[in-house]
Amino acid sequence: MAQTLGIHPVREALRAHRPLDKVLIARGASGPRIQEIVDLCRRQSVPVRFEPRELLDRAAKGVPHQGVMAFGAVHAFVELSEVIEGARLLVVLDGVEDPHNLGAIIRTAHAAGANAIVIPERRAAPLTETVDRAAAGALEYLPVARITNVSQSLERLKHSGFWIYGLDERGSELYDQVEYASPTAIVLGGEGKGLHQNVQKHCDILVRIPMAGAVSSLNVSVAAGVVLFEWRRRQEK
Repeated sequence: MAQTLGIHPVREALRAHRPLDKVLIARGASGPRIQEIVDLCRRQSVPVRFEPRELLDRAAKGVPHQGVMAFGAVHAFVELSEVIEGARLLVVLDGVEDPHNLGAIIRTAHAAGANAIVIPERRAAPLTETVDRAAAGALEYLPVARITNVSQSLERLKHSGFWIYGLDERGSELYDQVEYASPTAIVLGGEGKGLHQNVQKHCDILVRIPMAGAVSSLNVSVAAGVVLFEWRRRQEK
């Protein structure tokens, strides 16, 4: 049984009507946000139990929970075919293995208007409670498709009309000068390694973020924010 920890993730899980078996709230916890969670649980017939904070501490195993914890089904992956039709932007991750980065990218991608995240079965962080917390509720709204092979999936996207833009420090085009054709798939590489060479070959264009400092690259979740919101800015013109 999966845990969802923290006021915001639990509230968003309830708002998204994710199936939950129960919600635990620490005795003495109060305030409008706690009351909102209680009200949502009552409207959705989700059992609420008020327990000693020590019990929540033990269940969370040292992870911060803000006095609120939900138990329910693990987030389910979807098929790539389920997110292709009608999508304007897909974010494909090639080897992002840090759960904090994955959660941050999910949060940013949702805010930028992406239709789904696409991750491989291997070399990818699973959808754990850590990812859920880092996504700050966005995981309830943004589908995550799991694929077997990134390169093959990029070719499938091409056949469906997508233009593939890989973010790489060796890219020939600047991210804020290239024209983003629609529908768009933006591919981000893993921590410290970037895009795998074979994945690069399946991208239509490699773009880069110009760096002024001595460090040659950004954290992948930060880089995702830079590029995805440039894409969004173009859509609003």
